[in-house]
This record gives sequence, structure tokens and C-alpha cells, in this order.
Amino acid sequence: MHRLVSGLIIYRDLGKDSILLSLSDICKRFFDEVYVKEQIISDIYEEIHKLLDVSTRYGFDKNLWHNYLSYLLLTLENPFTLVSEKHKPLSGSVSGFAKNDFDIFLKLFNYDFSVIEDKLGINCFSVISDYKAIMKSEQIYNKNVSDNVKALSIAIENAKNADEVYEVVTYAYQETGIGDFGLNKAFRLNDNYPENNPNLLIPITSLSSVTLDDLIGYDIQKKKLIENTESFVMGREANNCLLYGDAGTGKSTSIKAILNMYYPKGLRMIEVYKHQFKHLNAIISLIKNRNYKFIIFMDDLSFEEFETEYKYLKAVIEGGLETKPQNVLIYATSNRRHLIKEMWSDRSDMSDDELHRSDTMQEKISLAARFGVTIGYYKPNQKEYYEIVKGIAKNYDNINCSEEELLSEAHKWELNHGGMSGRAAQQFISHISGIKK
Repeated sequence: MHRLVSGLIIYRDLGKDSILLSLSDICKRFFDEVYVKEQIISDIYEEIHKLLDVSTRYGFDKNLWHNYLSYLLLTLENPFTLVSEKHKPLSGSVSGFAKNDFDIFLKLFNYDFSVIEDKLGINCFSVISDYKAIMKSEQIYNKNVSDNVKALSIAIENAKNADEVYEVVTYAYQETGIGDFGLNKAFRLNDNYPENNPNLLIPITSLSSVTLDDLIGYDIQKKKLIENTESFVMGREANNCLLYGDAGTGKSTSIKAILNMYYPKGLRMIEVYKHQFKHLNAIISLIKNRNYKFIIFMDDLSFEEFETEYKYLKAVIEGGLETKPQNVLIYATSNRRHLIKEMWSDRSDMSDDELHRSDTMQEKISLAARFGVTIGYYKPNQKEYYEIVKGIAKNYDNINCSEEELLSEAHKWELNHGGMSGRAAQQFISHISGIKK
């Protein structure tokens, strides 16, 4: 194995903590017969432990060794993989280097650990080659990663030579992408960046599976959101989008549903809070040349008079020297139409502390004006509220009261929980579902 791994060219940078590198060193010690039996067994078990940890995090099963090698191929970023993500399989010298590496990976797929097991009296490699994972109903792993890795693993298992591996891997790069952006839907900023962690973005592995159909009503709003996002994903002109209006009306839910809807077409989302706006330029530099469409999502966005972070946002949206990349849009939700708190004094030039107060007002509303699409979400009337309640209740088998009783209780609930809204309706249904037996 050490000879194989040493022959890698394009995929040579495996990382200092790579399981593959550690196992190749262990194999070298074994075949050079430079080892103490108890120590080398302990070292093997340490790498198997790491492999099991990765497999649990990403939901691998059956042949964990194959899954791990496929995971490496999908996560290692280098010039070849980054270019392959955006273009069809490359020709020329680089394809020869790639096929050299894919031939090595195919041999690693079929590597025979039986000699090591027999001499050391262990069977861990046999166990991980036919592993029975315990899958709980509550998945603790990132299913996107799991599905993509398993699909590539099966494809390589069926490949007969390096040429076929080259075809299936480069196809996976085109369809799935590579690295964290390829394998994950959404990301958040790392609060420890750059002091304690070099990664600016961290994948969000537990995401809601909500769809736009789950949001009852608001058909006009959903249509506008779909039209803008569809244009963006298809590479046409699109606008930054502001969803504003009453609390609990489905603004955030709509954007989460949009991510689920367009993820298969290359949409990714990055959640950013206003205290992190100073990192916006760094985020854009990181994603601007990738083969994905990115929505920077700012939830519940608003600013008080004394907060000035909005100026970072204004410069990024429109106004800085560097043009915002074509693969980046900003979607925000807010309870305020103009995002920044306004005072009556802002509307008058007659003020003791500032000569032209109306200029202040123009500065504040200019932020909202930089969102080309603004969509209003308002509290439902009573009829619409009842329709939302009934629509949500259909998804719960244990709610079997009459419609009259259901709506009567829903009315009582909203009176004590902030009024009529989709959020109040969901909370009400969750409440009565929980107490029904």
C-alpha cells in the first residue's frame, strides 16, 4: 500500500491526519518487518477507530474502506478537481496524471488485507469490508454526503480499469461537485475563524426538509420567490431578495424550502448574522469562482439607530469597487420594510444636532432599495388562518376531533399566543398533537 500511495500525483496532498497515509505507513512497517506486534496492532486499531468515526458521521455502511476512499475522492480539492467541477473531462497531459491516480485508487479499492490479518491474528479489515451499520430513525449524519459517497463507491466497484474510474469520478464532480460545497447544502460562519480554526465556513448538517407546499397560502409570494431563484440558478439575471412583514408568516420557511428545491441544481446557502458582516468580502472571495450558485441568507435582519453594520452590507450589494459575482445573491428576511429603525425626526431637516436630517433617512432606506425583489408577508385573516390550521392538521394522524372543535380551539390559541399567523397555527397543532393519545 505504501508503494501505491507514494505513486499518487494529483491526489498526493492527503493531509497530515489522513487515515490512508497512516495505514500506508503501517503497511510499510509490516512488510519491512520493522514493528512490535502489540504496537502495530494498536496502531491499526487507532486508524480503524478513526474510520468508524468518519463512517458514523456520514452514515457509511457495507464496505467502509470503499466508502472512505470514495469520500477522499469527493472531498480532496486540487486544481484538477476544481477544474473538473466546472468542465467536462479534461484531455491532454493532466488526464494522464489523473488516470495514473485512478489506477492507484482502483488497486486500493481491491487491496488485500488478509496477509496482515492472518499474521497478526486480527479481523478488523474483514469486518469493515462488510459492515452492518445500526441506523436509527433519527439520523445523526449528513445524508447528502452519505448518498453521494455511496453512489460513487458502487460506481468504482463496478469499474474495470482506470479509464472507467476516470469517467465515473469526473461525472461525479460534474453532478455532485467536490469538497464541502459539493457535499453540503448549507453553511454558517465559523466564530473561531481565523484564530482557532482555519475554515471560514462550517457545513450545517441538520437541515429542515420543508417544502413550499408545506407553507399554506402565500401563493403570490412563493411564485415571486421561485421566479427569481429559478432565473438565478439557470444563470440568468436575478435580484437580491428581501422578504419582509409580520412575524411568523413563513418568510424564513420559504427560503429554507427554496434551498431544498434547488439544491439538486447547484444551489447552496450561507447563513450570516449582522455581527459577521465584516467577513462578507472574505466569503465572496471564497465562493466566487466555484461552480455553484450561492445565496447568502440573512434571517431576521434589522438595525437599530446606533448600529452601523448595514454599511458593510450596502458596499457588498452595490457600491464597492469589486462587482458582486454572478453566482452570489443575498436573500434576507425582516419584520421591517426598510430594515433600519426610522424616527420621525429623520423626516425633517429641522433638527438641532444635524443640519440635514432627511439625508439620514435617505441613507437608511437606501439599503432596502438595493434589494431588487421585495416580497411582503402579512398576517392571515381569520379565514386564511383556519385554512392553515386545517392544512397542517391533515399531516397528523392522531388529530381526529371535529373541524368545528379544531377551529374553536385554534381561535382560543391565537388569542393567547400573539395573534393569527402560520407559526401560531403550527404551534397549536404541535400542542394538541402532543396531548392526544
